[in-house]
Formats: sequence, structure tokens, C-alpha cells
Amino acid sequence: MTESADEQTRGQSLEGLLAVLDLEQIEVNIFRGSSPAEGPQRVFGGLVAGQALVAAGRTVPTERHVHSLHAYFIRPGDPEVPIVYEVDRVRDGRSFTTRRVVAVQHGKPIFTLSASFHKEEPGLDHQIPMPDVPPPEDLPSARERLQAAFGKVPGFVRWHPIELRPVGPLSFEAERDPRLRTASNPVWLKVDGKLPDDRLTQVCLMTYASDMTLLDTVLLRHGRSFAGISMASLDHAMWFHRPFRADEWLLYAQEAPSAQGARGLARGLVYTRDGRLVCSVVQEGLIRVVDAEGGSDALPGS
Repeated sequence: MTESADEQTRGQSLEGLLAVLDLEQIEVNIFRGSSPAEGPQRVFGGLVAGQALVAAGRTVPTERHVHSLHAYFIRPGDPEVPIVYEVDRVRDGRSFTTRRVVAVQHGKPIFTLSASFHKEEPGLDHQIPMPDVPPPEDLPSARERLQAAFGKVPGFVRWHPIELRPVGPLSFEAERDPRLRTASNPVWLKVDGKLPDDRLTQVCLMTYASDMTLLDTVLLRHGRSFAGISMASLDHAMWFHRPFRADEWLLYAQEAPSAQGARGLARGLVYTRDGRLVCSVVQEGLIRVVDAEGGSDALPGS
């Protein structure tokens, strides 16, 4: 594929993602969304979370911006049929607005989201410093590393328009070499194209991207890849601290503090490249070992 054709494909991919995030309003508090024509066999969790946030945001005054969301993944989504998003206008206060969204397919809820929006006001300001990592320009992309290792790029990584540049090892590399096991997983990411200027689009794309690599961080800690593992997001929480653009490089500094009982917990802090902390993320996921392979789960030297 020539460079110009590759750029055209990436643009079409971003255009397709923005199209599926642009929900159809079918009633005052009811919206309808679909999945990309090309994608995984079940609806990607980050997509349904992003669409639910779009639905909530469409019912909130534009001067109020989302500052937190809490979500539960209830059932796998079917990419062959539309998803209906029902918005409950829980509260409209003087400074805060609260919305609850239920995503429905085949007459059953597959996902719920609660989101809070806040009118900006002055206050105390501090943050945890950004980790010291190489800049994204010095790192190969996840696509390039997968292509070099396997001679091909998996479909989901190939079509989605989020560029990932991991700072450390990928899960399959840590599986092959126990010395690469790590409890942290910093990844540079950005949308591969130009986004509209509105803040709701930026946070919805970050919500989409935030689900892509979190559970990989648990696998890295144990030297496992996706082979022999059944994984699914269970719940997801995000806090948005400061404005940002998702089409500029963001550092997603992730770690996995715990895994037990077929569940793993991962969390991440998102920074702009100039060091501003813009978002915090926590997710618990199902991580079920379905084979008998794998050695000790201890990190080298631990």
C-alpha cells in the first residue's frame, strides 16, 4: 500500500468512527447508534461507552462539560443490529447536571452509564507529574511492531483510527521473555486525523480509546498474551480534569494494581505531551485463564 493510499484508508476509518458516534435522535431522550462496518465480532466496549456519552451530552447545555462517568458492561453487544440509548435526565442543578443512559439491544440492557457534567468555575489546582518516557516520535507504532513480529496486523488494530505507540513491551513479547514482565504500561496515543473542535467529541474519542489497552496491562504483569485467555470489560470509570485534544499525542500511563478471582483491575492517568494531567481511568475486567499453560506469575526479581 502506498503512503497516500494508507493515509486515505486511515482517513476513511476516522470518518467511519465519527459517523457511528454521530447518533440518530429518534425521540427527545432516545438515540440510536450502530457499529462500524468492519470491526470485532462483538461490539467494542469503548464504542458503546463513547456512544452512550454522546447520547448523554446531547441532552446537556454546551457550557457544561462532562467531568466523570461510571459504567457497567452487562451483556455482549451484537454488531449486526442498532443499539438504542435511553437517556434519563436525573438532575439539572445550578452547577451540575446528571444523566443516566441505558443501552438496549434485543429488548435487554447491554450497558449502563452515569455521567456528571459541571459548569466551569475556579478552584484549587494541582496534579501528579507525568512519567519521564521517550517522545512518541522515537517509538514505532503498535501496528509496526505487530507487523514485524507476525507478518500481519490483527483486524481490529488494522482498521481502528487510534494510533498507539507503546513505550514498553507488548503482551506477546512479555509472554516470550519473562524478563519483560512489568506492572506498568505507558502508551502514547492519538486519533489519526483531525477532529472537530467541540469538547464532547474529544472526550468521547478518549472514552473510546481508554478501553483499548487497559486490560493488556494486567496480562503484561503476568507474562500472558490473549492466547488461552477470555477477557471482557466489566466496569469502567473516568474523570476528566482539564481540556485536551484527542487528535494530539496523549500519554496513557497505565498500571495493574491487582488481579484475583478471574478479575483484574487496571488504572491509568492521561497526560498531554506538555505534562498536563487531563484524565484518570479505572477499569475492572474479566480475565479468565482457559488453558493450563503459563508458568509463574511473579515478576522477575519479585
